[in-house]
This record gives sequence, structure tokens and C-alpha cells, in this order.
Amino acid sequence: MRHYLHHLLTALLLCTFSSCMEWDYVDRESFEAPAHGLFITNEGNFQYGNATLSFYDPATKQVENEVFIRANGYRLGDIAQSMTLHNGLGWVVVNNSHVLFAIDPTTFREVGRIVNLTSPRYIHFISDEKAYVTQLWDNRIFIINPSTYKITGHITCPEMTMESGSTEQMVQIGDFLYVNCWSYQNRVLKIDTRTDRVVDQLTVGIQPTSIVADRNNKLWVITDGGYEGSPYGHEAPALVKIDAANFCIEQVFTFTKGDRCSEVQISSDGSRLYWINESIWSMSVDATSLPTTPLIEARNTIYYGLTIDPECGELYVADAIDYQQQGIIYRYSSQGELIDSFYAGIIPGAFCWK
Repeated sequence: MRHYLHHLLTALLLCTFSSCMEWDYVDRESFEAPAHGLFITNEGNFQYGNATLSFYDPATKQVENEVFIRANGYRLGDIAQSMTLHNGLGWVVVNNSHVLFAIDPTTFREVGRIVNLTSPRYIHFISDEKAYVTQLWDNRIFIINPSTYKITGHITCPEMTMESGSTEQMVQIGDFLYVNCWSYQNRVLKIDTRTDRVVDQLTVGIQPTSIVADRNNKLWVITDGGYEGSPYGHEAPALVKIDAANFCIEQVFTFTKGDRCSEVQISSDGSRLYWINESIWSMSVDATSLPTTPLIEARNTIYYGLTIDPECGELYVADAIDYQQQGIIYRYSSQGELIDSFYAGIIPGAFCWK
């Protein structure tokens, strides 16, 4: 829920807290997913309750769509934002249904849930008994206990109100967690995980969409620059390199104003960056200038999500098409050669490797 979110801001602010689940029960199916595979969270349309979960087996090139409702007999909810695996469970964050589902990643069956979240975006595990959940339109990051499925506390973020709060992705280096603040924000926060407090913040540019850490313990943040007519401003997007040790900006790679940049990703060895700017781009973390040629050319459509297979370095690109019909996932070699493509759900936006 990124590119079109600002167009729905007013409606979202009015409706976010009134959204509710409607449980339509159907017969359950049995699954036995392989050890290695890819989960795709399909956002669905806002307030339609048609978010879904897909699973793809790279070895057989087989995809199973709508596995959550098929395994559990009820729908996933409204806007599936992200998914993370930890300690043998898959945690699915459902944004506008204000819920986290814990599922068995082999059978896709629910084993527990955490409810009453504001507008959850991502989850990051500090330990088996503590995790952080970022929020949209809330100036707090929720602290949860995954073993008891309870909310145990909050981290209050500085210079945010409940209405303007936005915390997004999280990266941890040592005892410190780094969080990009995206919607109508321009900062990266530094949190001490021992005290659950924000200890520093860094301005990086308008609307940092995503964050990764490389092999040199440098942070990389990509900003989208806002949009024309935004009350928060509009500027050229940028790829920002941050020295985590000193928490200072080391280098800024500036794009052209009006470019649509998002989804910075990192290879499993931390040596190469990937991101979306219409096309798919890649460069070494040691590069001193932006590449001039994309790795994968745009297909006159909407590249919306991106992930790298941690085992072989293949790329998977989500195409939202028109935000209404089933999206397509393209699978490419590390050299950008097309290997496979398949349909997922409506607005495939995030990935999770098993």
C-alpha cells in the first residue's frame, strides 16, 4: 500500500479505525509446503477484505494462491502488508485489519494472532519473547511478546503525532535498531533495543520507503521524494548511504525529480543493492556513482515489489498491473534473464523466504 496510498489518505484517516473483519468460513484444505519457497503477501484493495497469501516453489515452478483461506477456512483480511519468519512460525501483518497472524509455514494453518494494533506495517524480532511492530498513523512502535501473543508496551517516536506517525521497515546492527519513517516523514530513527527508547534520529530526505544494511555495516535508504502537490513537499528521490557506527550520512546518490524510486534490497552476502525506479536497477555497495543501464527494463507496467533469493541470487519482481486484477511475479536470473512468471493475488507487494 505505497504508490496509491496518498490518494486515499483522507478516506483512510476516517476509516482505518472502523474497519472490521467479516469471517466467511469455507472448507479447509491440507498443505505440506517444501522446505524452500517464497511467500507473497497480496495486499488486495483497501476495505475490500480481499488480501491473500501465495506460496511459490522455485524447484517445481508451482504456485499456490489464496493459501490462507484455503488452509484456515476464513479470509486473511484487509491489506496484507508484510510477512516475516521467526522461530518456526510465519508472521503475516494485515494492515487495515489491525492484526498479526502467526501461521505454520508448512501447513499455512493459523496458530495464534495479535489484535488491536493501530495500522501495523512490519515486524522485527529482538528475541523469542520480544518483537517490534511499526505502525502507520501512530506515533508509537508496538512492543509484543510473540510467545504469549500479547502487546506488552510501546516506543514513542519523537516529533510525531498520532495522525502523522509513520514507522516502516527495521534493520538491526548489534543492540541498535534502525527504522525508516516513510509517510509524510523524512527520518531514520535509532532505537536502543535494551531500553526500548529512541536514542537518535537522522534526516535523510522526503519519504524514505525502505532500508537495508550491507556487509560493511552501512545502512542504505531509498526515498521517493514525495509527489507533486504534496503538502509535505516534493523533491528528487535519493539513495542514501549511512555510516551506522557514527549515524551520519556518508553519501547521497540523487535521482531525477519525478522518478518513482522504491524497494531497496540487498543480496544475501551484502555486496549488491537492488531497487525499483520504473525498471530494476543494481549496483555494488562500493560504487561511487549510480548505474546508467538497468538490470531489468520496465515492461510498460507497474513494478511494485522486489526480492532476492538468498540461496541463489535470483530476482523476483511483483507487477501490480492496474491494482485491480491479479498481479504477476517475474522470476529472473541474477543476470536479468527471465526464468519464469506466474499470477499471484491482487497487488502483490511483499515477499518472505522460507
